[in-house]
Formats: sequence, structure tokens, C-alpha cells
Amino acid sequence: MILYNITFNVSPDIEQDFISWMKEIHIPEVLGTGKFHEHKFFRLLHDSEDGSSNLCVQYFAESIEDMMAYEKEHAAGLRSKTQGKFGDKAIAFRTLLESI
Repeated sequence: MILYNITFNVSPDIEQDFISWMKEIHIPEVLGTGKFHEHKFFRLLHDSEDGSSNLCVQYFAESIEDMMAYEKEHAAGLRSKTQGKFGDKAIAFRTLLESI
């Protein structure tokens, strides 16, 4: 199993809009690609000096081939939508993990 983890640093002035958009629009679009079978959405519990939040979305794929197909066929367009909507108020950091 492959875990695709995306952690966002989100500005406080857009946090609620970002969460709603992720739940209602973005996550369903990612799952709609058929490359992932499950997801989880978390808030990191910590205090930040600037008031920003860190939100984490985890997508689970059966294989690295599914993940690579997602990257090739869908990732750029979906990332562009997020960037277009939130700009530098939601900065993403991505990691890829393999279950052992």
C-alpha cells in the first residue's frame, strides 16, 4: 500500500473556506480519479507564531503504479486548481510513503 500525504500550511483568514473546499470539492475530485481507495483529513495539533494551521490529507493507493498514474494523468490539473483558488495562503508539502 502507498500513502500519499499532503500537508498544507494554511493562512488563518482562509482556513474555514479551505477546509470546506477540500471536503466538498478537492478530495472528491482526487478520489474520483480512481487511483486511491481511501483518504483521511487531519489538523496537526500545535501552536504557530503566525496563527496558521497545518492540515494534512492522506490518500491511500493500492500500488506505486496507481500513484504514478495519478501523478501523470491528474496531479498537475488538481494542483493548479488549488493554487488558483488559494495562492500562497495554502502552501503544500508532499510526501510518499510505502507500507512495509
